[in-house]
Amino acid sequence: YCPSIEDKINRFADRERHQLFVEPEGRYTNEIYVNGFSSSLPEDVQYKALRKVVGFEDMKMFRPGYAIEYDFFPPTQLDISLETKLVKGLFFAGQINGTTGYEEAGCQGLMAGINAYKFTRNEEPLVIKRSEGYIGVLIDDLVNKGTNEPYRMFTSRAEYRILLRQDNADLRLTPIAKSIGMKHMDDRMERVKQKLDNKKAIEKYFEKYSIDPDVINSRLSELGSSPIKQKVRLKSVLSRPNISVPTLLEVLPEVKAHLAQYDEETINLAEVSLKYEGYIKREQEMVDKMNRLEQVKLTDTVNYHDLVSLSLEAREKLTEIKPKTIGQASRISGVSPSDVSVLLVHMGR
Repeated sequence: YCPSIEDKINRFADRERHQLFVEPEGRYTNEIYVNGFSSSLPEDVQYKALRKVVGFEDMKMFRPGYAIEYDFFPPTQLDISLETKLVKGLFFAGQINGTTGYEEAGCQGLMAGINAYKFTRNEEPLVIKRSEGYIGVLIDDLVNKGTNEPYRMFTSRAEYRILLRQDNADLRLTPIAKSIGMKHMDDRMERVKQKLDNKKAIEKYFEKYSIDPDVINSRLSELGSSPIKQKVRLKSVLSRPNISVPTLLEVLPEVKAHLAQYDEETINLAEVSLKYEGYIKREQEMVDKMNRLEQVKLTDTVNYHDLVSLSLEAREKLTEIKPKTIGQASRISGVSPSDVSVLLVHMGR
């Protein structure tokens, strides 16, 4: 979401400068797009303003900027499946839910379409968890928190960013696609299984392979890393800052020969898993804890106003959003940890 330049002047009046990005429109044109200067001001005002930018004094304007205004329905009126709470069988996706951006609209359309189909077959909806994909983060945010301005899916919105990596997207999402009946998935599932098996094999090799100080110390010194005093596992050397698999292979021909049987993608995946093992494990423990809360279901018939131990704000928010699980309830703005404890007691946990 990029506010117009006139909005920025109003909202960030205390700033003395604003950064613009000059982006070429193509390889064989002199036309550029001025990123950061979107505007709906009159054409003559845009022209005069652009010519005041240093370097743009003699610029020519091919097309003026413009703005699109659209209405939306507060997405807190939706279930996590993107089905409206008021009209059964009606699913919303895209800008109507308060989002902006092609990917944001596309992923909602995908989920709404899948769940509309499942609705016609009386099947449980497909829900991507926050720990499984950014689609899950986006929909969970919209349904539980709503939005006051056009919503963009920034990675900073996800609390499990170490798990939601580009290198493991196929491992996270391919089994889900297979589980909902996508056809011609056998080859892809076999590729996922092979990738996982190879990743584990590489990790095991690094955990067992010992390296001698005489072999590695000169390279460590070049990289500004402390020398080792005795034989250590290759995994411990890889876990150091500024040390990567390619830098190790330069002085370890035996290891290079062994890894030649694996593709670069899988080696990179194993490297990330080894280097950030502690962080990944800690984040996975957080996910497991949240998943336990997701197992505790809440029904639409719960009268939260009867639970006087809940805060007044929690009662109002829970009544409005009607979360399906304790986990979902815990992510609603205004629902505190103590409110979650009250709900767990009420549900017999």
